[in-house]
Amino acid sequence: MSRLLTRQEAAAEAGAAGPLTPEREVEARLWLALGDVEDPEIPISVVGMGLIVSLAYRADERAVDLELTFTAMGCPAMEFIEDDVRERLLAEPDVDDVRIGVVWDPAWTRSRIREDARATMRRLGIVA
Repeated sequence: MSRLLTRQEAAAEAGAAGPLTPEREVEARLWLALGDVEDPEIPISVVGMGLIVSLAYRADERAVDLELTFTAMGCPAMEFIEDDVRERLLAEPDVDDVRIGVVWDPAWTRSRIREDARATMRRLGIVA
């Protein structure tokens, strides 16, 4: 199972891979920004829950194309989460448009939950 990298470890790995393009730098910041968006029912980020399937920044449009999934098709918080994701990304200086596509393939499973989020859930008494 993968572990959460410290900021220094992530920077070292990124440096070893070579410099990021300006678009990839923005994408990295956007992923960090999404860490601020919590599930309305559990204090876990949408990233930690594994709800973000993909993210791509389009510099020429100053737009983000994001694929998002949910834990269930009948999730009552779908609109809230989409709105929170959009609002947070639009707060970034390089973003003028956020296009969210909801996808069901691949299906969300508990295996998408990051280990740090799983640990938080266990501390809260939630089976993960």
